[in-house]
Amino acid sequence: MIIAVDFDGTIARSNYPVILGEQPYAGEVLRKLHEQGHYIIIWTCRCGTQLLDAINWMLEHKIPFNRINDHNPDNVAKYGEGGNKVYAHCYIDDKNIGGFPGWPACLTEIERMEAEYEKSLKQQTLKNE
Repeated sequence: MIIAVDFDGTIARSNYPVILGEQPYAGEVLRKLHEQGHYIIIWTCRCGTQLLDAINWMLEHKIPFNRINDHNPDNVAKYGEGGNKVYAHCYIDDKNIGGFPGWPACLTEIERMEAEYEKSLKQQTLKNE
């Protein structure tokens, strides 16, 4: 899955532009998702020096990512330019309606979504045989 993740308030606790530390379990969950093969796009309003600060902070904390504010190149090759909003299967942001559920809940939901998707692929394969 392609997962777009906000930085401030989601990966890091911050008082913009100051990074105050990691949100509980953010690094742990993002490392696990990346190891499972998920494609992680950092989706942030930061730019310039503040963006560089965030990138360096994630590198120092070994928080993996594949792109920042940019589309997965495989999707661009397949579908063409996608506009300003990056395509993702899910978006993780502290500004969600209802608020940020926390990283353990995000991991549980992503694993549920992945299992549901795999199940539907198997059902489609059986149907086509």
